[in-house]
This record gives sequence, structure tokens and C-alpha cells, in this order.
Amino acid sequence: MKTHLSDIIDTLARRLADTLAPRGCAVCGCRLCLQEQAVCSACNISIPRTHYARNPFDNDMAKVFWHLAPIEKAAAWFFYNAGSPTAQAIYKLKYFNRPDIGYALGRIFGQELVADGFFDDVDVIVPVPLAPKRERQRGYNQSVAIAEGMAREAHVDVDRRSLRRTSFAKSQTMLSREEREKNVSGVFELTGACQLAGRGILLVDDVCTTGATLTACAKTISRLPGVRIYAATLAFAGTRYNDSVEDIPFELGVVE
Repeated sequence: MKTHLSDIIDTLARRLADTLAPRGCAVCGCRLCLQEQAVCSACNISIPRTHYARNPFDNDMAKVFWHLAPIEKAAAWFFYNAGSPTAQAIYKLKYFNRPDIGYALGRIFGQELVADGFFDDVDVIVPVPLAPKRERQRGYNQSVAIAEGMAREAHVDVDRRSLRRTSFAKSQTMLSREEREKNVSGVFELTGACQLAGRGILLVDDVCTTGATLTACAKTISRLPGVRIYAATLAFAGTRYNDSVEDIPFELGVVE
């Protein structure tokens, strides 16, 4: 079996990086082995997986969009509970300048989605965009990091240009379902560079709670002819689990 030069370079780079700055598990903080990505083997095993990709058209996340958005199928990697060990990975990804966590988790999730056949009819990944000001403040878009990790495993393109967010009124934190829907209504638009018509489009975000943001994106994209729209997020925090996915513990010192 031939080994790609890029893989060799990647392995050598990771060995050097691990020597100079050992990596810690995004969940428990323990040092990672060279072969581990973002989470240690023990935490990976204990992640509360949804397994929604095995039944993507009829699961709790997919039902969020029924009669609300033209999203045909949906899957999340794990169930979200605020304050849980697994939630720490999301906090670090979004608020502690760790896009690398999103990329690594995206790869792991992507591998499992590919194995379940979820990518069989996906042509392109579209990460949920941040408003330009918001992205400048954070320094990156966590959804792009996740999407790029997934794309590496699924061998599909990531389209960052076709959909954009025009404004940011306020964080979705602590908003009700109705307030979340109003907060993202009309804030997404297609660009002149849009090349999504007739394609199978996978919207990717970090967490799905009420589905308001993904719904707004899907409604915008659905104006194009012949599109098929799907959704995937790292975590699902539906009403059975949490009503406020971004309820960050005060001790983390996070200010929205």
C-alpha cells in the first residue's frame, strides 16, 4: 500500500508538535497519543453518540425540521448536555481559540458518517456562516473548521462563498424558540458566486438546539432549483436535552 507524501509530512509534523507542545484531550484534558485526534480513546468511547446517521430521515433531530424547513435528512454526532465533559469540547472550540478541535472532531464524525452512508448523496458541504464582524472577533468560524474536517474524510468540497450572513443582532444564548427564529430571520443570503443549484448540499454547524439557524439557511438555499438539503452538527441539544445550548458556565469567564 502506498503512503501519500502528505500523510508522511502530516505524521512528522504531529510528532514534532507533540514533542514541543503536548496535546490534551478536549474532553478530559489528558495527554493525547500521536494517533488520537482531539479526544482520547477513553473519552471517544464514552461520547454519547446519537447514531442518527443510521436513520437520517426519521430521528429527533430530523423531526425538528419537519414542516419548517426543506431539510430532507439530518444527523448529529452526540447528545449535548450543558456542563457535561463532552460539552467542554464545544466550549473550547467556540470560545477558547481552538479551531483545531473542530477540524479534528469533524474528521472523526465524518468517518462515521461515511461508514453509515450519509454522504452517498452529498455533493458539497456548506458551513453555516458567521457575520463578518463576528468572525473577525472570534478569528475563525468554528463551523468551517468542522466542515473541513468532515470534507477530508468524505472527499467532497467545502463551499464558503455561496451563502453569507449579512448581520448579527444578538447571540442565540438564552433566547426562546420564537426569539431564535426571529433573530436569524432574513440574515442569510446567496452570493453572486453561488454554484449550488442542482446539488446535494450538507449544511454543517456545531450544535443544533431549536434548528432556527439551520432552518433559516435552508430556506435561503431552497430558492435555487434542484437542490437537496441536508444537515449535520457535532451535537444535538433538542428540548429533551437542553433548551439553551450555549448556556456557558460563569466560571469559564465567557462573555457573549
